[in-house]
Amino acid sequence: MVKKLDDTNKAIIKALGDGRRPYSAVADELGITENTVRSRVNRMIDEGVLRITALVDPSLIPGVQVVVMGVKLKTMDLERKAREFSALRGVFSASVVTGRYDLIVQLQLSEEEGLSLLDFFKSELVKVAEVQEVETFVVYQSYELWIPYCI
Repeated sequence: MVKKLDDTNKAIIKALGDGRRPYSAVADELGITENTVRSRVNRMIDEGVLRITALVDPSLIPGVQVVVMGVKLKTMDLERKAREFSALRGVFSASVVTGRYDLIVQLQLSEEEGLSLLDFFKSELVKVAEVQEVETFVVYQSYELWIPYCI
């Protein structure tokens, strides 16, 4: 089911900023009560609309490498395959897309944590059946890329 955000929920999300901002400050800015902010945030979290989490800049973590992977599949059950990919170690995002690939998968790798690109192919990618083709793109430099630390 698609959740529709009303204007107040959108304003709360924007005002939260980095997620550490006090609800009282958000309430003051928006002219609503702190209890309204708290209850709406909790409801959005419960409904799966909002997640407040820590993100890292991968370029500042020694040994961490981000890889974007385009995947062509032998099946059209793309949602199931995206869920399978998202369960693999090192994967922080798997998206069904249009264009040349069926899925775009984003990986966080670290040889220090025992997960190089070769390790990913040998121990994780082999768990997914019906993969026809994979193309990898190593991210050398990025701007405003913030990811969950998942290794």
